[in-house]
Amino acid sequence: MIADQRHVLRAAARLIAADRRTVALMLALGSLAAVAGLGAPFLLGRVIDTVAAGGGVADVDRLTLAVVGCAVAQTLISRYALGTAYRFGERTAARIRETFLHRVLGLPAAVAERVPTGDLVARGTTDVDTVATTLRDVLPGVFVGAVQVVFLVAAVVVLDPLLGVSGVLGLSGIWFVTRYYLRRARAVYLAEGQANSLLAEELAATTTGARTVEAFGLHRRRLDAGQAAMTETRRTREASLALRSVFYPSVETIYEVPAVLVLLLGGLLYANGRVTLGTVAAAVLYLRQLVGPLDTILIYIEQVQSSAAAFARIEGVATIPTRPAVAARAPDGDRIEIAGVRYAYGTGPDVLHDVDLTVRPGERLAVVGLSGAGKSTLGRLIAGVDRPTAGTVTVGGVPIADLPPDLLRRQVVLVTQEHHVFRDTLRANLMSPAPDEELRRALRTVGADWAGDLDRDLGAEPLDGARAQQLALARVLLADPHTVILDEATALLDPTAARTAERALAAVLHERTVIAVAHRLQTAHDADRVAVMHAGRIIELGTHHDLLAAGGPYAELWHSWHGDWHGDALAGRPGTG
Repeated sequence: MIADQRHVLRAAARLIAADRRTVALMLALGSLAAVAGLGAPFLLGRVIDTVAAGGGVADVDRLTLAVVGCAVAQTLISRYALGTAYRFGERTAARIRETFLHRVLGLPAAVAERVPTGDLVARGTTDVDTVATTLRDVLPGVFVGAVQVVFLVAAVVVLDPLLGVSGVLGLSGIWFVTRYYLRRARAVYLAEGQANSLLAEELAATTTGARTVEAFGLHRRRLDAGQAAMTETRRTREASLALRSVFYPSVETIYEVPAVLVLLLGGLLYANGRVTLGTVAAAVLYLRQLVGPLDTILIYIEQVQSSAAAFARIEGVATIPTRPAVAARAPDGDRIEIAGVRYAYGTGPDVLHDVDLTVRPGERLAVVGLSGAGKSTLGRLIAGVDRPTAGTVTVGGVPIADLPPDLLRRQVVLVTQEHHVFRDTLRANLMSPAPDEELRRALRTVGADWAGDLDRDLGAEPLDGARAQQLALARVLLADPHTVILDEATALLDPTAARTAERALAAVLHERTVIAVAHRLQTAHDADRVAVMHAGRIIELGTHHDLLAAGGPYAELWHSWHGDWHGDALAGRPGTG
């Protein structure tokens, strides 16, 4: 997920265009500051020529006051220019943060689940901060410095073309050194950013899995993984440091060349009466003044390259296909149709093969089968989390995966064993704009008697598994979908908590279409129909009693579950998905 240079340039152009007036003012002020800065070297040259010609003290005083006036004007204008640039930088950094957050929240759930958490965190924190710092501190200096360089070069050429050309030729070495640096910098800084993401991911994985590490004695393995990530981070940082150690000393040496050339050539021209001493002095001062803005540009160019790589990583999120903002049309009814569906994870083999199924409104359908049969994968497709590789999954004639998130949530909701609780208030965690009374009614319906104040901070008071389950079910009630998909939603709870959750679940499922991915076959017994999956295919479909009477794979599963059947009709069959 790295945006190419063309994409990054277009994104940067959009950011500049969004605040074009401020950018124009910033450049205008930078130009005025550069013009004001041109006065001092020219006037100092006049002072030298006046003294050499035997001019009076009053003339020298007037020229000196003019020099001071130019310096004061340049300082004041530059200060205002930098203030304008800083405001531009802060506003643009805010736009980048908001856009990044909007894009991440707009990612399809399947993509968000598969992207390493540490990578997204690094992009949203370290990378965004790098770009924001560049916009706030670096870009203003580079803009103003570039304008000053243009004016100073023009001034020394106008002062004396021969001296000006020799000075510019003396600076030409900077072009070659900078080209050497830029050709290598992008790859070096992208590698450094990737190493930072890997380190963040390893630290996050170790921290969140601390109990598992402790339980299974994985300390050495996690330490080795963290050490490998830190070693790679150090290697990439040393590579960027090595590049800088070539770039900066070379530039500092080249800075001295123009002044030396102008002094040598100016001395010859002065000796032949071609130029005045003041002209030579002014030319040298102009060239020495170039060191300041050039230094600003070249010192900051390293940070610009680093932030360009960071910006490419941030913009890389924009290259991920997202769910369409608007469906082709609204669903016409609640009927779910699955036709000729195949699905594969990434470039792997298909885990679903030519699945056909119709779920009628109000029906209770149980999907059963051995582990790896493809049950959960089918549930994710029906929930719109994943998009089928081939075939269609529609609700009311509209592809479920094409529904925008807010409409999808009102159609189909997937309830799993995992429920995220945000470090925020109970009200915010319910994720609904409904009135407080409706929020409380939803909590009461699912048996959440512990809820109390809607403004209680769930970050300060973490919920246990049963309460997190009730919170998730209250969210479902408030979303009010016509279809609920259950993927073993109570499997991880202890028996007492599971009984409480199942009572709450019954209230949520009342008068809704229910698709239950089931490992415990009591769920199938209570369903209107049962779909039996094996190796990514539906091999039986019917009522519990009809399938038992047929004596096929479902009957074997049922009797095996009850411990009174010892056949092996499904045993040994490889499962996938």
